[in-house]
Amino acid sequence: MIDLNDPVVRGYLLQLLGEEGIKIIENMPEGEVTDEAIAEATEVLLNIVRRNLFIMNENKLAVCRRERDSSSGWLTYLWKLDLDDINNQLSKEQRKLIKNLQTRLDFEEGNVFYVCPEGHIRVLFNDAADLEFLCPMCGEDLEFKDNQIIVDALKKRLEALAES
Repeated sequence: MIDLNDPVVRGYLLQLLGEEGIKIIENMPEGEVTDEAIAEATEVLLNIVRRNLFIMNENKLAVCRRERDSSSGWLTYLWKLDLDDINNQLSKEQRKLIKNLQTRLDFEEGNVFYVCPEGHIRVLFNDAADLEFLCPMCGEDLEFKDNQIIVDALKKRLEALAES
């Protein structure tokens, strides 16, 4: 069973689904149930339940089975939570985060930046030169900005992710 109070799991689900999605997961009836039954049990609007169920299905956190009513021909969707794959999903997210952080680190280490002293813009050297080292918003002289703090923070975050 997945611990929904685990900060990593909860943070992932919160980012993926929002508060309503967590409420749905916490209060979803056992077994296969219709979206209407989930909405009633969780007291979440049906359209929000459906949106969250489809997001969970796309991320392999819920399973959907269709049944056709033989007399009316209507389809009924039956939903069941399946959080067994959440660790795999978290690993995928971690790999994606590491890749994005490494890309950002490479960008920060490979460029020189200039900023407006009023905080309007942060631009690369070539762009600052094109602007004649003047802020296009306020006209102030652009100043060189040492980005070592950003580089160090990115390296520290990458090291922490590599250790986990």
